[in-house]
Amino acid sequence: MAADEVDGFQYDGSYIFSWVSDISGLPLDQVNFFVSQLLGLLLAPVFQYVLHPSTTSPATRHTFGMVMGLAFGYLCFGIQALHLAGLPAICYIVMRTQNPKTMQRVVMAVSISYLSFIHLHRQMYDYGSYTLDITGPLMVITQKVTSLAFSIHDGMTKKEEELTQLQKSHAVRKIPNPLEYFSFMFHYQALMAGPMVFYVDYIDFINGTNFLKHSPPQNGSLDRNSNSRKVVIEPSPFPMVFQKVILSFVCISLFMYLMPMFTISRVKEDEFIGNKGMVSMMMYLIVATSVARLKYYYAWLLADGICNASGLGFNGYDPETGKPRWDLISNVDILGFEFGLNIRSSIEAWNKGTTRWLRLVLFERAPKSYSTVLTYTLSALWHGFYPGYYLTFFGGALFTFAARQVRRSVRDYFLDSKQLKAFYDVITMITSRLTMAYVTFPFILLEFYPSIRIYLHMYLWLHVLALFAIFVLPTICPKRIKEAPIKSEKIESNGSLALMPDMLDSIDCKMKSPKSL
Repeated sequence: MAADEVDGFQYDGSYIFSWVSDISGLPLDQVNFFVSQLLGLLLAPVFQYVLHPSTTSPATRHTFGMVMGLAFGYLCFGIQALHLAGLPAICYIVMRTQNPKTMQRVVMAVSISYLSFIHLHRQMYDYGSYTLDITGPLMVITQKVTSLAFSIHDGMTKKEEELTQLQKSHAVRKIPNPLEYFSFMFHYQALMAGPMVFYVDYIDFINGTNFLKHSPPQNGSLDRNSNSRKVVIEPSPFPMVFQKVILSFVCISLFMYLMPMFTISRVKEDEFIGNKGMVSMMMYLIVATSVARLKYYYAWLLADGICNASGLGFNGYDPETGKPRWDLISNVDILGFEFGLNIRSSIEAWNKGTTRWLRLVLFERAPKSYSTVLTYTLSALWHGFYPGYYLTFFGGALFTFAARQVRRSVRDYFLDSKQLKAFYDVITMITSRLTMAYVTFPFILLEFYPSIRIYLHMYLWLHVLALFAIFVLPTICPKRIKEAPIKSEKIESNGSLALMPDMLDSIDCKMKSPKSL
């Protein structure tokens, strides 16, 4: 293999750690990513304690985070890192020059177009490769510039009563200055793998007000009725950081061990198609997609640990235990996803920052009748143009509508006793696991024909059941009429068995104003 190639693809990142790649046998792009995250973790205590907001100016904290982020970007992507500056620079000009009433739409169009061009370029010259490239950080930056644009639009052009609770918590009243803006885009804690951080949360973190907004239960502050200044004891993030970092390495170790045995590419082989029946195919898809998720858990948990170690992500205290919560920007709840009782609760625990972003920039603003389809469409465009993405997201829209109808028609019949309710929960949990594997394997496989081939060999069984649920089930199993009125009209929507958009419709925004997916 040529010295300037990784898996046959021209790699522009730094070769300073090529000796580690030679010794470990890992591709250089993966080595550079790991080194950048390890350095980020080591720098986090410096940011938290040496550059503490009580002793360091916001400008210094902004500059340090931004410079280190750009350094990590150059380490991993070399000359490609120019795109990290190009996209937000263009969008900042738009924010400064366009009317705030329409500026957010122009920013959305510019950023998605720029990102789409990079996606298409990658697919043309490195189709199907998992080599680390600039598209990952650009996806995060696209989320940041669009969320900020919509937040500025909400804060500068709308009255508070016109905003939803989520929009109120994210509203920005003035356009950031260049240092604030580019620091928000490039800060090293979340540049490489997320998580999605909203501007208001980031500014609270830089200024140190994220801790001041939350007092420990019963102690940690002086008498609230006195005239003395409030004293807040900042909780240590390191127990949670240690837990997340250890779990991330467990995930990547399991992934490296299991991936050769359960590679998703195996489903393309004629031997696999010929020797496996529908049930064994389905079981393999469940295992293979579960193994593939481990690499996302690794990246997200490690990135979340880096943010927490820097002081970013504090979300108050648990009202029952009094323990500090470090889940403000967490991207995944592994147990919540893997053992969710329904699809909605599973999706609510997966890629949570992206879910909040989609809700803020589109779902709450689109016409109700089109919000689900439009949200899935934006999510697909944001991910790229591999056919597998569109099979997954448009399939997800179908299963969203089907799950809503199943719940409306069937659930009330299982609420007469705890035993029936438990039986219903078990069935929906099993159905959710089947559906998640069935609908997401094309996302991992990327390709159209092999995905359709698998679906046809399984007789499109879940697609058929989904269509049955939408068009036939309401006729043969009408919604049960209860004797007592439902206490809240929100019960149905809040419990829908749905994929991302339905969850968006029901998720309770946990971030309090003036805080900012």
